[in-house]
Amino acid sequence: MRETLRALYNGHTDRARLFRFGLIVFDILSILFFVATSMIEDQTWIYVVDGILAVLIASDLGARLWISDDPLSQLKEVMTWIDIVVIVTLLLPTLLSNFLFLRVVRALRLLRSYRVLSDLRRDWAFFRRNEEVIQSALNLGVFLFIMTALVYVLQVNSNPNIKTYVDALYFTVTTLTTTGFGDITLQGTSGRILSVLIMIFGVALFLRLVQTIFRPSQVRFPCPDCGLQRHDADAVHCKHCGRVLNIPTEGRDF
Repeated sequence: MRETLRALYNGHTDRARLFRFGLIVFDILSILFFVATSMIEDQTWIYVVDGILAVLIASDLGARLWISDDPLSQLKEVMTWIDIVVIVTLLLPTLLSNFLFLRVVRALRLLRSYRVLSDLRRDWAFFRRNEEVIQSALNLGVFLFIMTALVYVLQVNSNPNIKTYVDALYFTVTTLTTTGFGDITLQGTSGRILSVLIMIFGVALFLRLVQTIFRPSQVRFPCPDCGLQRHDADAVHCKHCGRVLNIPTEGRDF
């Protein structure tokens, strides 16, 4: 059984790749479920699905630890602890309601596995062409949801203008985009501090991620000598070996 699991998680066969793509689909569906259920009131069926997801995620985590040659090193990885936190919040949703937003951080797992990235680059031409954009869009979605959840958790019981996740999302987006309509403001000392953090750190990160999505700072062009794949769009020489490059470009916008 152990060798079979190793072949599925780390192998190069079509069966192994299909298994890993299945894990990606499961991760995407679970994340969409987390986001959707965070915006509706608790219902019995949600707790049932939570329990099923907890078992599946725990099984995946247990399998990865079991097949690892050094399980202790796996416990040092951030992604392992993210899965543990998600499992706990799924099993104890009522006791840890203020931390449910951490579930969406599991989205960071999607493209953090070298094996998954290798599969996507080999089998999906669209991913090869747009890897940087996809990575940035994923990071932007996680960042936006976490900031929204923080606003919601800190303000939902004290701010009459923030009653739902949509209200918190509206405030977060208007702040991050520097639109600042002003119809919703955060109240109290903690609210003001959070507003300052969003404006100082959040805006810079938000704009950087958006810039990467709509205008990637680097292009893919294999250097004939050293094979370096990523270069600045206007690069004349390879930064690794100095080879003169001839990267196709549409010119610079003025």
